Amino acid sequence: MKRVFARHSRMFERLGDNAHKRFGIEPTDLPFAFILTPDPDGPRIEAVRSLKDRVVDARIAGPFLVLLDMVRGRLDGDALFFSRDIVVEGDVEAVVALRNALDSEAVDIVAETAEAFGPASGLVTQSVDMAERFARTFLVASSSQPATPPRESTP
Repeated sequence: MKRVFARHSRMFERLGDNAHKRFGIEPTDLPFAFILTPDPDGPRIEAVRSLKDRVVDARIAGPFLVLLDMVRGRLDGDALFFSRDIVVEGDVEAVVALRNALDSEAVDIVAETAEAFGPASGLVTQSVDMAERFARTFLVASSSQPATPPRESTP
């Protein structure tokens, strides 16, 4: 996280007072969440089991793949919000500032994270892409399954 924010330090200018806010990011189809704190003195992201009982200024929730596509710039956050594919609660102004800061710097979280691995960055990117393909197959396949098994009919 520190490397990403160091390379894109102008994001803090765009965030202004919102740089000290805590953003809860909750994939609704996975058993964990993240807390992002883009504090210029020590930016961090924390993986947590849930956001319950956690103090956050804003919560962004939605299916993992939708959130991933939004973060990677493949989907528009405004469109996702208005179509109710994602839910934003709390300090919406801070979320808009975060989105604008990320968009203005064209941050690709996957590429930035992979770059931290130096010569192995290509391998990391390929691994993430493979994991994403697996997640798309697994999560989409599992979401299309019936919630409860069909009842057996008796003759």
